[in-house]
Amino acid sequence: MQTYLVGGCVRDQLLGLAVKDRDWVVVGATPAQMLAQGFRPVGKDFPVFLHPETQEEYALARTERKSGHGYHGFTVHAAPDVTLEQDLARRDLTINAIAEDPDGNIIDPFNGRQDLQQGILRHVSPAFVEDPVRVLRIARFAARFGFQIADETQALIRQMIASGELDHLVAERVWQELSNALLADHPSVFFTTLRQVGALAVLFPEVDRLFGVPQDPKWHPEVDTGVHVMMVIDQAARLSSDLAVRFAALCHDLGKGTTPEHILPRHTGHEASSVALTLALCERLRVPRELTTLAVKVAEFHTHVHLLFEFSADKILQALEAIDSFRRPQRFQQYLLASEADFRGRPGYEDAPLPEKAAFQACYKAAKAIDVQPFVEAGLSGKAIAEALATARTEAIADTLAQFRQTA
Repeated sequence: MQTYLVGGCVRDQLLGLAVKDRDWVVVGATPAQMLAQGFRPVGKDFPVFLHPETQEEYALARTERKSGHGYHGFTVHAAPDVTLEQDLARRDLTINAIAEDPDGNIIDPFNGRQDLQQGILRHVSPAFVEDPVRVLRIARFAARFGFQIADETQALIRQMIASGELDHLVAERVWQELSNALLADHPSVFFTTLRQVGALAVLFPEVDRLFGVPQDPKWHPEVDTGVHVMMVIDQAARLSSDLAVRFAALCHDLGKGTTPEHILPRHTGHEASSVALTLALCERLRVPRELTTLAVKVAEFHTHVHLLFEFSADKILQALEAIDSFRRPQRFQQYLLASEADFRGRPGYEDAPLPEKAAFQACYKAAKAIDVQPFVEAGLSGKAIAEALATARTEAIADTLAQFRQTA
């Protein structure tokens, strides 16, 4: 029985990156032998065990044969006669098909180290086409490492698209890869890579439709909406490590892709389309509820920050209440971050502060500072308290806006 470090941990180590999780492959062993040594079985589809002390994963060397569609459409063969090279051959990319033995020697049968040095994402074998998740994974690696996809691998991906293999992706895996990609330093590369190989229209048509749609010339005349959204998600990545903020930034302008007008004037109500498309996207991918809620609110109200001084105090209060800002202050801060990313997502504004941010925060603080207790002590109850509280908060917002207008 021989054990080897494999996959991402070896890759990251060779790149000089911090190694978070270590994965092992075991050659020449049976499940019975693993159990006899105290390993605990955890694999459902193939033999994977947890080390009794380190809790790291040890998988028996295996081969895979395509037997159906999608991520689960494989027949797995794990036996003592499966070699290390056979196990590495089933992996997706050469940079992930590298192993290290207990003495620190690197086993690299597919020249993954050379591709690491040259910044190339290249498939190990033609079997790459058998797993549609690999299309998402390769785009995520492009975003994480800034690597380019080899021409021959791009050809295989287009073959997968033409065969309809991507139609068999399950929602959970798409969301998992999307959420991981959004956490990269430059998440836009994930989407531009998918678009380059023709997969964006299949996987995320809401995003693909944004490219070629001009922005409002009063706001972002330099770029089309697709490019703008790519800049916005990269700005969101600069401003926050919060996945919810980054996902909301992705969804904020989805409605512009379905607007019949080529150029959208202000106040056209495209926010309603963005809300509907965001809800549909979140339902399709089974996005967690908290992230869905924030994305919908940002899609509906992100222009309120930019147009703050054009709106009435009661309209600003309505937005604050709709975001649930008073009960969930964190959501209000997430909303502001996504809106700031929207402002910065255009050439020349990447490092510019959002002009209305301080005023919006001041309006929120002024409204939140209104105490309900005086209304209770005055004998009000039920609906009367809510109305009095709303009136007082509206006045506080109006006074705050007046102060900022005087100093503007």
